[in-house]
Amino acid sequence: MGHGGDVIAELTADHRELEALFAQIEAQPVDHPQRRELADRLTAELVRHSVAEELHLYPAVRKHLSHGAVLADKELADHAKIEQMLKDLEGRHADDPQFNDIVAKLKFEVASHVRGEEHELFPKLAASFPPEKLDELGRLVRRAKEKAPTRPHPSLPNTPPANKLLVPGVGLVDRVRDLLSSRTTTD
Repeated sequence: MGHGGDVIAELTADHRELEALFAQIEAQPVDHPQRRELADRLTAELVRHSVAEELHLYPAVRKHLSHGAVLADKELADHAKIEQMLKDLEGRHADDPQFNDIVAKLKFEVASHVRGEEHELFPKLAASFPPEKLDELGRLVRRAKEKAPTRPHPSLPNTPPANKLLVPGVGLVDRVRDLLSSRTTTD
């Protein structure tokens, strides 16, 4: 969950972790129950990652980058699409015929989003932000992931100030639900 380094290193490490989780899901037999557990971990990591970006990265992008509002809005639209897919996946068993379709579509959307961030957004950040600001954003992102929800909430606001007020409480409720249901959200 928390990898260290500046915001680019932190989020890039998250991307590799997500790719590894998709590979682990795909390595399991089609209807194996382990796929559900891995999908829960994937969901938690994606939600934490997205929330941290929405709380700290995209507001900075919007404020400090040329055409930052357009970039941030595109990223938020990607998140909304991915979060709805996660909501559609939630509660489905590994032997549900829709499970594999949703995972495949989700993998495609996440890969597309990751490419956009790593090839367009991150180079712009590196060129526009001083190293201290990138380090500060990395710390803020790591802290946000610790308190972020672990389940998809498509109706939760994804921009400040509403998300900064609501996310910690929703994250707490999710972690209690995970504990009570024995849902696996980490290694």
